[in-house]
Amino acid sequence: MADYRTIKAEVLTSVVRAIVKAGGSSDREAELVSANLVEANLRGHDSHGVGMIPRYVQSVTNGGLAVNQHVKIVLDTGPLLTLDGLTGYGQVIGHEAMELAAERAKSNGVCLVGLSNAHHIGRIGHWAEQCIDHGLVSIHFVNVISRPIVAPWGGSDARHGTNPFCVGIPRRGKEPIVLDFATSRIAQGKTRVAHNKGVELEPGTIIDNEGKPTVNPRYTVIPPYGAILPFGEHKGSGLALVCEILGGALSGGQVVKGPSDGKYNVLNGMLSIIIDPGKLGTGENLAREVESFVAWHTGSPPGPGVDKVKIAGEPERETKKKRLAEGIPVDPTTWQEILEAGQKFGLDQAAIEKIVG
Repeated sequence: MADYRTIKAEVLTSVVRAIVKAGGSSDREAELVSANLVEANLRGHDSHGVGMIPRYVQSVTNGGLAVNQHVKIVLDTGPLLTLDGLTGYGQVIGHEAMELAAERAKSNGVCLVGLSNAHHIGRIGHWAEQCIDHGLVSIHFVNVISRPIVAPWGGSDARHGTNPFCVGIPRRGKEPIVLDFATSRIAQGKTRVAHNKGVELEPGTIIDNEGKPTVNPRYTVIPPYGAILPFGEHKGSGLALVCEILGGALSGGQVVKGPSDGKYNVLNGMLSIIIDPGKLGTGENLAREVESFVAWHTGSPPGPGVDKVKIAGEPERETKKKRLAEGIPVDPTTWQEILEAGQKFGLDQAAIEKIVG
């Protein structure tokens, strides 16, 4: 097991902000990217956190990620938005897309937005939470244009990405419901984290390059590649198929058509449906009925080894509270990769260590 260094959230944010700025990004872009990545770490999703910075730096270097881009409106009818991310930082493109969509939803009651060609948009729950802050319900279907990493149910090699699905539901005066998961057994980044830590994966999570079961995460990180299995067998695989088509094709973007080009770029497409419960005329009903069901749902007697029944989003909030107090654990391999990424942008190790203090 790797040793860790624990870094306070605000310090880690400063490190990431400095690296992104060194890559040519504006202050605003560096702020959005760093805040988004550290928030993923705070919520326990290290796969979508600061460990992505080395991949971002590589993508900027090879031209797959364009700095200082803003979302381009391709079509705007009010309730319908088609947007192009122009391969810009997904943290900026996603934020701008959801602000536009929230504005349209509050005016029209609903907004269906197709977003294509955004560089890695990170933890999808972040965008659901942004809509929740506006009092809106949102549903998100996402695809991934990169090296295929997930096998279809019954298949023996990788054919698509982790293709997340997410739903956000606000609650009055209480913490919201945020359902956010990859359609694979495990997020791709979690296999990278496991590899960096030197730990095995749970049995039944991945297959090797010959399609055989394995617990060694290297088969999703370094060649020869295997594949992550879909969650829920044929059900998860079916949802991944839908996310690929809705998030990739209906959004106006691309779908996976073959093997990777060998570059480390990650593009996302996302189809989002944003709903204003008040405009739908069901706001009061939603507020009342949500609480009725949450009480019934969480009132189930806990099973063996479980302290209480939780709602979607609750474990992440508990982790955030703990990590805000104690700091964010970063394993040595990930930290070294972050230092090397900074060096590629001309920010030497001494400069980064000075920020950490």
